Amino acid sequence: MSRTGGTDLLRASNGDSRNKSLQETYAPHNACFGCGPANARGLRIRSFARGDEVVAEWQPEPHHEAFPGVMNGGIIGALLDCHCNWAAAWYLMQKTGVDRPPVTVTAEYSIKLLRPTPSDGPIELRARVVEADHRKATVEGELIAAGKVCDTCRGSFVAVEPGHPAYHRW
Repeated sequence: MSRTGGTDLLRASNGDSRNKSLQETYAPHNACFGCGPANARGLRIRSFARGDEVVAEWQPEPHHEAFPGVMNGGIIGALLDCHCNWAAAWYLMQKTGVDRPPVTVTAEYSIKLLRPTPSDGPIELRARVVEADHRKATVEGELIAAGKVCDTCRGSFVAVEPGHPAYHRW
């Protein structure tokens, strides 16, 4: 596994390496630090819709650490923020019946760092929409490492309108 692709849970469960992530499918030229496939120096998470959740697996590297063996809180925040943003976009796309997700941005976001997050193995990201209207979704997410929930978050993500600086980012 590498940080530039990682191993996703969907592929790991069915052996199909042809699956494209939500990011690769809908925003291949996105340069976001956390989730942009086009950002060679970014985290490049790969999120997959599975049932009512969006899931991902990602492998930290030593330069993602706060100190030896433990992930940096800012990296954890970026992973959860971007992953939850894609959960919101996917949900709003499904809810409205369109063929592409709306471009969504983070309106509000909080994270709880529950325990030191080990960096010596893959981490799992899970996110689900808990509340929504036609252009806003509230998402809860968690980061699991070594079989334990290490970090949780809750955020509100809003579909942007034409004229917003992020409107054409995907």
